[in-house]
Amino acid sequence: MGNDKTNMFVAIGLSLLVLLGWQYFVAGPRVEQQRQIEAQNRAAQTQQAPGVTPDGVPSPSPKEGGPAAPAPGTAPTPAGGPISREAALARSPRVQIDTPALAGSIALKGGRIDDVKLKNYHETVDPKSPEIVLFSPVGTETPYYAEFGWVGANAGPLPNGDTLWTANGQTLSPGKPVTLTWDNGAGLVFKRIVAVDDKFMFTVRDSVENAGTGAVTLYPYSLVSRWGKPHTQGYYVLHEGLIGYLGNDGLQEFTYDKLAKEGAYGGANTRGKAWSNVTGGFVGITDKYWAAAAIPDQAVPYTGAFTDRTEGGTNVYQASVRGDAINLAAGASASATQRLFAGAKEVNLINAYEKDLGIKHFDLMIDWGWFFFITKPMFRALDFFYHLFGNFGVSILVVTFCLKLLFLPIANRSYVSMAKMKAVQPEMTSIRERYKDDKMKQQQAMMELYKKEKINPVAGCWPVLIQIPVFFALYKVLFITIEMRHAPFFGWIHDLAAPDPTSILNLFGLLPYPAPDFVHLGVWPLIMGVTMFVQMKMNPAPPDPVQAQIFTFMPIIFTFMLGSFPAGLVIYWAWNNTLSVIQQYVIMRRNGVKVELWDNLRDTFRRAKGGSKPAATKS
Repeated sequence: MGNDKTNMFVAIGLSLLVLLGWQYFVAGPRVEQQRQIEAQNRAAQTQQAPGVTPDGVPSPSPKEGGPAAPAPGTAPTPAGGPISREAALARSPRVQIDTPALAGSIALKGGRIDDVKLKNYHETVDPKSPEIVLFSPVGTETPYYAEFGWVGANAGPLPNGDTLWTANGQTLSPGKPVTLTWDNGAGLVFKRIVAVDDKFMFTVRDSVENAGTGAVTLYPYSLVSRWGKPHTQGYYVLHEGLIGYLGNDGLQEFTYDKLAKEGAYGGANTRGKAWSNVTGGFVGITDKYWAAAAIPDQAVPYTGAFTDRTEGGTNVYQASVRGDAINLAAGASASATQRLFAGAKEVNLINAYEKDLGIKHFDLMIDWGWFFFITKPMFRALDFFYHLFGNFGVSILVVTFCLKLLFLPIANRSYVSMAKMKAVQPEMTSIRERYKDDKMKQQQAMMELYKKEKINPVAGCWPVLIQIPVFFALYKVLFITIEMRHAPFFGWIHDLAAPDPTSILNLFGLLPYPAPDFVHLGVWPLIMGVTMFVQMKMNPAPPDPVQAQIFTFMPIIFTFMLGSFPAGLVIYWAWNNTLSVIQQYVIMRRNGVKVELWDNLRDTFRRAKGGSKPAATKS
């Protein structure tokens, strides 16, 4: 017994050491990182390299029978490094973008959509905090934009970053498209009609008229380009980087680091991968909550590509599509229609775009993961009750209650088996005493007893095992869906997707100093720990003293581990534990079994005071 106790305390000590190390080196820094990531993404990406705009648009190769196409146009950066966003916007005349969801502008010099803010989303829970900036123009510290145009050879000058377009209006808004026009002076007249809906979808129709005397061959393209690697969450449950669904090639996901390891593509200092003869889908760049995607005509074949080009030490990440060749005879005209999504990844909106516009698997823009068959229904349930009650926290409570009802038969069988376990405890004690020096015979006798009484010794684990997939699904939904971002509960919880902001280290805000992050332990994690402790004490104590002590410390370990998890997840766990306690109490009383809670609590406190013998239990 002495060795068992020694081993027990060594195991507990090592567990606490690992736990505190995990909190200090992993959980704490990630909490602080998560607070800063969104502001950093908006405030500073890697400085753009001077020189040219990104290339990497899939160019026609000799195998395709087309001439080599030049890279999309150039746009030199001002000398002296990056300039302010306001100064960069002032470098070009602009058409303003004004919709219920977006504010920004289109640069007439270059024709890029390079200025987009999301009106309904802010950097913090404070509605007066700055709006989320998605796109920024070339020349700033945050170059991120969409570009449309044509590539080809022997067609004279083509639109590029220095092209000055003429607009027929000053503001782009839903129902009021604008038309950009440019004459290359060599027989080609280009027009671009840009329309936008009341959310985040642009429709761009590029047309060209050949007023010259010779035929030309052109290829329409669109791209999303991001200069510099942004700050990322760094969690395996979330994809951030380049994403696309490319017809029969399916879903393609490349992190920024993974793309940098691809082979050479397109030109010097460019790495990437392309998929040819694709029909349907999209390519883009995704963050945790925001995304930009180039969406080609879903009925026309295209070549899609992800590229990473190095310019002056800066990585330029680009997702692009290039349509097939258009042979334009003298006097003829042609057009190509493409779309751009630039905004928040709202689940219902993404699904509506997929259905209404026929965008193949656009729903995969949201990273539901391999277990989408669990995470998607979980979101649907939460969203349904949210629209009933107007609060996602309440929705979590209601969904948890419904799940408890759903799994009631399994839980009932589990608790009945646990009641049988209690009934045979005297026999189990006798077996342990009889074979205390022969562990193998002791285990064999125990198994025979379980078989005789039809007892499942692991039945008590089923309630915990059942909630593991539910826990994961809720964690995934809280982590990836923008609907949960800044969603309040009650009291001090203003963001269910963030950890409980209170901390025991400053008495939950009563002491006048900020709490350190290396041990993040708020009110809700403590409530969760108490409910877990009570739930475990509802069950008969394990016959092995070492196991009994480990189970006693499990609520403490889980309390620290979940301290840095999203508050919504901790609330779920605490509420689920509470329902489990009530459920188990009712089932045990209905089956005439004594509830062990008070005896187990008394034994625990007696041992804590130095006692060694448990209270006698009536059989």
